[in-house]
Amino acid sequence: MAQKSADHPLINPWIIAITVMLSTFLEVLDTSIVNVSLPHIAGSLSATVSEATWVLTSYLVANAIVLPITGWLANQFGRKRLLITAVTGFTIASALCGLAPTLPALVLFRVLQGAFGGSLQPISQAVLLETFPPEQRGKAMGFWGLGIVVAPILGPTLGGYLTDSLSWRWVFYINLPIGILAVVMTYLFLFDPPYIQRSTGKVDYWGLGMLAVGIAALQIMLDKGQELDWFGSHFILALAVIAVIGLVAFVIWELVIEHPIVNLRVFKNRTYATGVLLMTVLGFVLYGSLVLLPIFLQTLLGYTALAAGIWTSPRGIGSLIFMPICGILLGRRWDARGLLTFGVVTGSLALYAFARFDLTVSPWNIFWPQFIQGMGMAFVFVPLTTVTMDPIPNAEMGNATSLFNLMRNIGGSIGIAFTSAQLAQREQFHQERLASNLTPTRPAVRQMLAAARAHFMSHGASWYTAGQQALASLYGTLRQQAALLSFVDEFWLLATVFMILTPLIWIMRRPRSGGGPVGMH
Repeated sequence: MAQKSADHPLINPWIIAITVMLSTFLEVLDTSIVNVSLPHIAGSLSATVSEATWVLTSYLVANAIVLPITGWLANQFGRKRLLITAVTGFTIASALCGLAPTLPALVLFRVLQGAFGGSLQPISQAVLLETFPPEQRGKAMGFWGLGIVVAPILGPTLGGYLTDSLSWRWVFYINLPIGILAVVMTYLFLFDPPYIQRSTGKVDYWGLGMLAVGIAALQIMLDKGQELDWFGSHFILALAVIAVIGLVAFVIWELVIEHPIVNLRVFKNRTYATGVLLMTVLGFVLYGSLVLLPIFLQTLLGYTALAAGIWTSPRGIGSLIFMPICGILLGRRWDARGLLTFGVVTGSLALYAFARFDLTVSPWNIFWPQFIQGMGMAFVFVPLTTVTMDPIPNAEMGNATSLFNLMRNIGGSIGIAFTSAQLAQREQFHQERLASNLTPTRPAVRQMLAAARAHFMSHGASWYTAGQQALASLYGTLRQQAALLSFVDEFWLLATVFMILTPLIWIMRRPRSGGGPVGMH
């Protein structure tokens, strides 16, 4: 079904899908493409790597603040005008980031980039859900989901290649041609539906302020917590207090005022509320595992950054293949909840396979579990999105998709922060446990040290030096094994968290069109 009104020409919905997909891909790619370039950015701008991480944090904070108010912004300014402004601002900010002469300037431009980019995901999703007829919405979400799932996986590989081959500035310049094309296509092919009307009520400045302060404090806390020793830092503790007070006050305020900037009453719907919870946990698991695997490949298996990026791409390949297939199955009225259950179980089994990795694992044994995980993500994301949005009226779609995407991003931030902190703690735990068994009185330990000492002496070391080298070698092996066990623990935990979601799926109502997504009303 093409988009049509009395004032607008007939537009093929797949043209609209490509148009909004460009915007989505552009924004999601920038959440991960910069990560591998941080050491180069720090060196080029005379900063430490720790200081350079504000390039990531500033973007995420600005992005998170704008995400939940996208529905309100669309009603205020019109969806087409907002999307053109957002893509244009994002593209210009990308160019400024590439030209930034100092780190403070780069951080400022990243704030602008994140603020303009915050509305791209929810607007794109809302447009697609409204453009396609019920029997094709699964296909549409499968197509749109490619940007959400593939872009974060492609980002590190592309970022590493551009940084090594050209310079870190090209991770921003790469946005320019995509952004220009997205602006042109949005201008030509996108039109506002009749129910997008400017709000006549007063602007909810108090709600906006509490949301901005609460979300900013939460995002900075999650991003900087591991670096600053979490609640051992007064700065992190203060951020936690501000986040709790700001967000609790925001929720209460939005529920009592007449014209809220974010309509939280949408959570009264059981299906929508459950779907948002599932998407939050999906973000936690997906982004947590995305952080763990490249670290495992580089620190324990000795992969380069580029090689690690290449060998973490099979997830994207799996999603690329199976998202369209999942969309077709939804269009044929398969029960979306059954497909979603299959996706959750498959994704969990892939994570359990990660937990069986050891220090001799081959690249192809790394490839297949990731490919399967990508397949599982396809069968999670597409049906979850369509079922969750099924009961939402068109007029509320912008608000609902804003909250949906916000909670996925917050879940991802929590997942990254949690897995990073737990990885360090579990490594310390296993190191102490293994060290307690390495006592000189144990015959096996004496034999290992004697063999190592003999090896080093055969290479010219003195008896004393060889003894020190043997101890250092044994300690290095101990640390390596402790690190391996900590990764195993984390993968087991993520797999288990994902698996226990299965019963919640069946709390959601089956879409009214049958198995596939349903028309909004």
